[in-house]
Amino acid sequence: MDAARPLLVFDSGVGGLSVLGAIRRALPPAPIVYVADSGGFPYGTKSEAEIAARVPALLGRLVERYRPRLVVIACNTASTIALAAVRAALDLPIVGTVPAIKPAALASKMRTIGVLGTDATVRQPYVDRLAAEFAADCTVIRHGSARLVDLAEAALRGDDGAPADYAAVMAGLFAQPGGGAIDTVVLACTHFPLVAEQLAAAGPHPLTFVDGAEGIARRVTVLTKGQAWPEAAPEGIAVFTSDADVGALMPTLARYGLSRIERL
Repeated sequence: MDAARPLLVFDSGVGGLSVLGAIRRALPPAPIVYVADSGGFPYGTKSEAEIAARVPALLGRLVERYRPRLVVIACNTASTIALAAVRAALDLPIVGTVPAIKPAALASKMRTIGVLGTDATVRQPYVDRLAAEFAADCTVIRHGSARLVDLAEAALRGDDGAPADYAAVMAGLFAQPGGGAIDTVVLACTHFPLVAEQLAAAGPHPLTFVDGAEGIARRVTVLTKGQAWPEAAPEGIAVFTSDADVGALMPTLARYGLSRIERL
């Protein structure tokens, strides 16, 4: 394995930075190509057919261009819809992101779990299967929020949003029948851990939030065990699939080691 071959981390926007942060902590020397599909953003309001067609084709182009050793789909929506198709199409390890229902069930004392994701994610049969397998003795209440994706993207550009905006999102969970008993919330979109503090402040009582970032980092570590890395991490690359202005994002990208911008 060529030490210069990168890890490619893919998301619809900048939410996957929450996963990249965990990977950076686990594998500091890893070369990184982070891809934000700004040309297709947001995924959560698109149809399954649109995502199933777009993601494998786009990742095929990215793999050809950057020759990564491994791909992380740091997007719950893309993973729950297109992961199998991507794995079938690409001959390299693919790590997906799925709602962290198993650890949420282990953490919940009240046996009532909230799943906060995009509209496209929370309606997937994949989530039904996770709930049936790992949280059969729990009440699982779901809420899809496109607004929270926008709030997280804005927060990374320096706009923290109004507390009332986060309260309205949380009400989508807690106002449902049985919602008052929720003690654990699955952040089933990689954007959402980036605004976990705002969500905690908007909750009706103390909550435990869980997401899959650390588990993904552990999986990447296992899959790359024994491989060579550069002596020092090279300049990280952030790739955008549109000509959208990313100037306001530059300080955030730099904090994650992404100092070079490219367009696809």
